[in-house]
Amino acid sequence: MDTDTLIRAAGAVVWRGASDDPEIAVIHRPRRDDWSLPKGKLLPGEHMIAGALREVAEETGLGIVLGRRLPTIHYLKDGRPKRVDYWTARAVAQVAELPSDEVDGLEWLPLDQARARMSYEVDAGMLASLLDAPLETTPLVLVRHASAGEREEWTGDDDLRPIDKEGEEQSRCLAEVLYGYRPATLLSSPSKRCVQTLVPYAARELLRIGTDHLLTETDYDAPATLALTSKLVDAGEPALVCSHGKVLPELIEGLLGQRSGPHLDDTHLGKGGLAVLHHTDGRIVAAERYRT
Repeated sequence: MDTDTLIRAAGAVVWRGASDDPEIAVIHRPRRDDWSLPKGKLLPGEHMIAGALREVAEETGLGIVLGRRLPTIHYLKDGRPKRVDYWTARAVAQVAELPSDEVDGLEWLPLDQARARMSYEVDAGMLASLLDAPLETTPLVLVRHASAGEREEWTGDDDLRPIDKEGEEQSRCLAEVLYGYRPATLLSSPSKRCVQTLVPYAARELLRIGTDHLLTETDYDAPATLALTSKLVDAGEPALVCSHGKVLPELIEGLLGQRSGPHLDDTHLGKGGLAVLHHTDGRIVAAERYRT
């Protein structure tokens, strides 16, 4: 596929009510006279998660919290390949009533009725499999620190090495992405580059960044660090861990193995990258990786 012509879009299946019998938000677009799920094209340079949050807000006026990722849809649009990334998303607030020339109606429908209302089979098919995995989940987000120059070029204490200009941009992007999951507990390696990576999000949400030496490269201990992180899963609240490239792959594999999680082909995270482990009742039911 020629990525130079690829149209990128993002959206969500937004739900409310009981997770085993949800109501689904469906929108009507007058220009096409169709019923679909909220979605839209990404802005230049926009992260797909940030784009999904923005598009849902613009088309529905809803504030949402993301759940697990849904299958990506590919099709041709005016002869060009188009990719649409979707997530489940729980509606947490109606923040605005937005009149629009693109959307003139929003209805909350039971799942079967929402599926029947869809104008396109790809949307209906996605709704048909929506409850194949738990709909209401809690995220544990694992973040690798943002870009911080080269270790070999830093002459001081490596724990004091700061993020660089690229890392600052990654941390700002990360703040937008993390808002989709709303982690309220932040736990980081005390290394400066790890803490700095979380500062934009923590400042935005007025959250304290906790630290623990078990998340550093020097004090990492596989059983102890796994136990530390597992407590966040057991707490059952959205949480985040920020650590290092030498720590996170084994930690992610340990969590997936301990919590009967799905397999990830690659647990390596690039600088500023993140993995999201979605769990319910202590069991990991979905796992995803993203770049920033």
